[in-house]
Amino acid sequence: MVTGFDISELRQHIRDAGRVVRVVIVEHKGSTPRETGTSMLVTETGQVGTIGGGVLEFEAAADARNMLQTDGNWQRAFSKIPLGPNLGQCCGGSVSLLAECYGETELAHLETLQGPFVRPITSGEPTELPLPVQKHLRSARSGASNTALTLLNGWLIEPLETPQQPLWIYGAGHVGRALVTTLEGLPFAVTWVDSARDRFPTNIPPHADMLVAANPADAVAFAPDDAQHVVLTYSHSIDLEICLRVLNRAFGGLGLIGSDTKRTRFIRRLTEAGADASRLECPIGNRALGKEPMAIAVGVTAGLLEQLRVEKQKMREVSA
Repeated sequence: MVTGFDISELRQHIRDAGRVVRVVIVEHKGSTPRETGTSMLVTETGQVGTIGGGVLEFEAAADARNMLQTDGNWQRAFSKIPLGPNLGQCCGGSVSLLAECYGETELAHLETLQGPFVRPITSGEPTELPLPVQKHLRSARSGASNTALTLLNGWLIEPLETPQQPLWIYGAGHVGRALVTTLEGLPFAVTWVDSARDRFPTNIPPHADMLVAANPADAVAFAPDDAQHVVLTYSHSIDLEICLRVLNRAFGGLGLIGSDTKRTRFIRRLTEAGADASRLECPIGNRALGKEPMAIAVGVTAGLLEQLRVEKQKMREVSA
């Protein structure tokens, strides 16, 4: 599924290669191998992704490498290509491609965006938006028109892909349920862990993936290295084992529900077990908000969002 412009992937390839050409299908008609929004990244020595293969992709990649040999910022090239016998691709449709060269200058602009990436399909720095584009953006914000990639009056409107921070929540009790509820619509890929299906609500929210593990600590091994872990099970012994497993592997962050007394006890026992417990956060949330499950959940969610903000700022500083 095409979800939008992935700035994080582009950033990494610019760091590695210096300059990158992104080729994106901005329009397709009839039968085509890939849909609008599909893209690939091309460097001098390789490529990531595919726009459908065959002669179409081969020639697009060759043109992209030629673009890399040309100096200058904000380079773009638009082309409309019929997929017929001349390309050896008899799909019968046609695609419109936009090739754009990205380096540090263009990346710095992208890092400032809070909404869709809007630019002309001709070379040059994005300038004042024409009225039809402004009208479309207003309509999209109000929900009256779609927010998908749109080619309009020689301008391309493309949504940005929202990075999903892996978040593993252990415990489906009152606080766990409240926390999952508050995370709806936020940029987290939620994995919700507990020991039995009947510990979860009947209907699992669509933004969370349920994982049943007889021993919830066993689930830790399946989390990505950058995952945030929030531990709030019904059992101190289960909490302790989960924390120990997390601390003995790569992880993004570790939060544990509890009091200052629980923190002291856990720090001692984790240290005795040979773990470095300095990154354990306990208590979690914002005490000023109260002790109700939803109040705790709101505080925890705010903390997670703040961590995301800090990490994003660090990435901007590194790329500057």
